[in-house]
Amino acid sequence: MESDMQSSASISPGLTTNDLTTNASPFIEQAKRAGQLYIEQPYELYSAENHEAWRKLYARMLPCWDRYANEHFLKGIHSLCLNPDRIPRLEEVNRFLSPLTGFQAKAVSGYVPSFVFLDCLRNRRFPTTITIRRSDKLDYLPEPDIFHDVAGHVPMHTDKNFAEALVRFGECANTAAEMAAGIRGPDTRARYLTSVIRAMARFFWFTIEFGLMRGPDSLKVYGSGLLSSHGEIAHAIEAPDVQRYPIQLQWAINQGFEINHYQPLLFIVDSFDHLFSLVDQLEAWMKDGKLSNVAPGEPEVNEEDLKSFLHAELD
Repeated sequence: MESDMQSSASISPGLTTNDLTTNASPFIEQAKRAGQLYIEQPYELYSAENHEAWRKLYARMLPCWDRYANEHFLKGIHSLCLNPDRIPRLEEVNRFLSPLTGFQAKAVSGYVPSFVFLDCLRNRRFPTTITIRRSDKLDYLPEPDIFHDVAGHVPMHTDKNFAEALVRFGECANTAAEMAAGIRGPDTRARYLTSVIRAMARFFWFTIEFGLMRGPDSLKVYGSGLLSSHGEIAHAIEAPDVQRYPIQLQWAINQGFEINHYQPLLFIVDSFDHLFSLVDQLEAWMKDGKLSNVAPGEPEVNEEDLKSFLHAELD
């Protein structure tokens, strides 16, 4: 996988449209048509509108981070030296990030199939979207953008304990693919993987994306979906109708979720050491067959994700 991760797109120099707005970028569409997942960040294509979107997003998140974010995120956002007024260059982000944990942000053209994404984490690479939402549509975006990925996820990657938990989670994908390879019959293998992928997706959602952590005096946010959402970060901590429970693995892997509204159920970890132990437990349960028949429901496992595990290149 490492050789694949070093490849990048070769986009026609004749493409000069200055815009990297989500769902409206000729550069991204051309990369997708060419089948190029790993790309370079064409920084010169960001428009003034793109940078204005970043500025607005960053400015309105600052007071939310100060109030609700966990201390590891706050330390990380400081360590990355992000410019609040302009979209960051990933090479500059990596210059600050890599010496801390070995992680790097790796530009991608869009959706990354599940096994490929998790294998990137195993190799300390974080697939990073380079487009950004419109400056007049800041509140909701069903797919990630560079603000979600760089301002939401990457500061957490500066913390060694969190980074190790991510790598450990990526290793679980290898375990799943290896176990699936030993299952006879394509239908049985596909059913097994569908359940395991769903369990892993739920775990990622309720921890890495929407996790809460105990702080010295109050709950704090460490999930990147919350850290990049102006409305939801406060809702997660303050709203009386949100259910907040200490995480139990059996709950998390059997609980469906929907992405198009504020989350009504959130789970709490004690620390990143606790998170790492949960990933260990997840893999142990996988080996014991406890992920082979999790509760049906969201998220649906698409064919591309399933194929990524069925055809995984294992070390």
